[in-house]
Amino acid sequence: MPKIPFHKYEGTGNDFVLIDQRQNKYLTLQDTALIERICNRRFGIGADGLILLQPVEGYDFEMVYFNADGRESTMCGNGGRCIAAFAKHLGLFDKESKFLAIDGPHEAIVNEGWIALKMSDVDNVEVGDGFFVLNTGSPHYVVFVEDLSDMNIVESGQVIRYSDRFRKEGINVNFVEKTAQGIEVATYERGVEDETLSCGTGVTAAAISFALVNPANPIGEVDITTKGGKLKVRFEKKNEGKFENIWLCGPANKVFEGEYLP
Repeated sequence: MPKIPFHKYEGTGNDFVLIDQRQNKYLTLQDTALIERICNRRFGIGADGLILLQPVEGYDFEMVYFNADGRESTMCGNGGRCIAAFAKHLGLFDKESKFLAIDGPHEAIVNEGWIALKMSDVDNVEVGDGFFVLNTGSPHYVVFVEDLSDMNIVESGQVIRYSDRFRKEGINVNFVEKTAQGIEVATYERGVEDETLSCGTGVTAAAISFALVNPANPIGEVDITTKGGKLKVRFEKKNEGKFENIWLCGPANKVFEGEYLP
């Protein structure tokens, strides 16, 4: 098997192996074991996920995302920001892009390493007793806590992710602490089955949940701190809990590039 050229990018510590498949098709959906090995931090390149950039009619490119377990997964917000930065590096657009992902079309605006990614609308939020369940391109469970520093995120996340309700399909679990500036978020990600330094769809879910716990405050922008860095989520809050024009904003940076020999 030929060497696979790759680029490594990170968005607030959420890191990804990116592969340009416009000319050559190096990987397919069936390459689960190989993708898992590539993402392995001891035996491979090491990453939270792997993303294929592929040609598709009517868009600048198509994003195909795999979790670190090698399986194709739902939308990844930080991955979407990283692949937009990668596509700009490849010369596929200047400042604004439109690309296709598993949950539909997305727009991206790149401005000197700061990437704004338009997310899917959210119109169905389950408000439970002390928690929220919603889909921001990937399914998320959000719970507000008093002190994140006093928590074991992995153990606490696994209790919810492997509960009877979510065990089969899995769910990402976000623990959110209110701060003077906005919110701080820690996420346990399914597929990675560990805490990640940042989760784009997770902080988007957390920001929307934050707006719902503050109904008297017409929040349209939330500043978010993660272990990997700072992000911002903008949105328009409509009636009956619907959210539109949602933008996930933050940095995305190239780490290195190379060739992987399978």
